[in-house]
Amino acid sequence: MPLGAGKAGGDVVETRLGRVVAPVEEVPGEDADADYAAPVTRHFLTGEELTGEELTVLLDRAAEMKRDRLAHRPLEGRSVALLFDRPSTRTRVSFEVGIAELGGHAVVLREGETQLARGESPRDTAAVLSRFVAAIGIRTGPHEVARQLADASEAPVVNMLTAEHHPCQALADLLTLHERFGRLEGLRVAYVGDANNVARSLGLIGARLGVEVAIATPPELLPDDGLSLSLAHGLGWVSFGTDPVEAVRGAHAVYTDVWVSMGDEAEADERRRVLAPYRVDAALVSGARDDAVVLHCLPAHPGEEIEADVLYGERSAVWDQAENRLHTQKALLEMLVGTLPRTG
Repeated sequence: MPLGAGKAGGDVVETRLGRVVAPVEEVPGEDADADYAAPVTRHFLTGEELTGEELTVLLDRAAEMKRDRLAHRPLEGRSVALLFDRPSTRTRVSFEVGIAELGGHAVVLREGETQLARGESPRDTAAVLSRFVAAIGIRTGPHEVARQLADASEAPVVNMLTAEHHPCQALADLLTLHERFGRLEGLRVAYVGDANNVARSLGLIGARLGVEVAIATPPELLPDDGLSLSLAHGLGWVSFGTDPVEAVRGAHAVYTDVWVSMGDEAEADERRRVLAPYRVDAALVSGARDDAVVLHCLPAHPGEEIEADVLYGERSAVWDQAENRLHTQKALLEMLVGTLPRTG
């Protein structure tokens, strides 16, 4: 479905990612070309900070940026601090490349390279960094660290991954789904395996855009807050179950992640045992729609959570999904630093 404008009842309305967005009402005396996001500090820690309409604008902008990667330079002459307490391939490369393509400079700080490693508080770190940079990204374990950083920062803070949330991944997932199906509202995604931070973020953000997320996970791994997540605000919804076959029935996408995430190494053997029935293979995928795609946030372990012929097969959208981290994060940074128009 092409992105663009349509007409309804004689009034011009904009169609973004398959959703109708109300026309902008021009206020007399105001510059119609200056309809930019309010210059207040906005953070992106869980994805719940953005409304459904804002998410639609962001994804629409990401698609535009993907078509011409070097056309937008809102970070010209500005720097973004990237704090990494956890290993990274896609997150680090996509953020560094994206910041450069936006005209900015990435200041990468690895584990042990800041005074956080010597006991300086996230509050003090944020107070200092936000005097230097336009935005701060953090990839760490405890979500509380990211929250404390945001509470004290005058610059936008982006959650690049915590143990509880991975909202940047969800943005890439949703752009990938729209590319494949031309819409988001009404899509069903079966998430099979560990109901981890990736599943949580996909549910929280996807529901705001009308996506149904059916999570199939072993009883031992059902999240404690599953009920609250299932009541996420939005047009879509999130459900939890233990039957992967039921979850994939009628699904537009079948999604999985590693069985042993960072920090779970001590439980590796037990997790592999309980998750063995949740392997994504050709037989499971055959229960989804004929046009269903396969998603994986990577890194993958072929033969464990996903079979190699599925990961590398014709249904796989995994590599588009990985690339879309770049484009959605560029649009996110543009929005958070206050230069992304509300309505494009």
